Amino acid sequence: MLVIAAAACGSKAKGGDMPKEGASLYDRLGKKDAIVAVVDDFVANVGADARINGAFKNADLPKLKTNLVDQICEATGGPCKYTGKDMKTAHTGMAIKDEDFTALVEDLKKSLDKFKVGAKEQDELLGALGGMKGDIVGL
Repeated sequence: MLVIAAAACGSKAKGGDMPKEGASLYDRLGKKDAIVAVVDDFVANVGADARINGAFKNADLPKLKTNLVDQICEATGGPCKYTGKDMKTAHTGMAIKDEDFTALVEDLKKSLDKFKVGAKEQDELLGALGGMKGDIVGL
């Protein structure tokens, strides 16, 4: 599954220095604390989204959040290691459609916008996560 202002959520929100040019996407997003904040908001958005929330009614939300944080952290150059199932295995039999995937991306974008994540960082993050679509949709 899926997942952070001109330069970064964490830096602006905490009043810290902006990340240096050439910094990893992980650093520009605001590191792990910022990713956790976005994931928490994102999961709340999904829970409120009648288009897709039924697919998550029996989900272990704490585990889902941990996996999402680790996955985003690792995918953006952070020190985390994602240890969950690969995307094909995790989504086989769920019959996820394109419109479901789109709804999920819209919910994530809503969170990224809320935390004022810059357009460049959003594009990079959504691009990294969007590459997983083929392993999620239609299985």
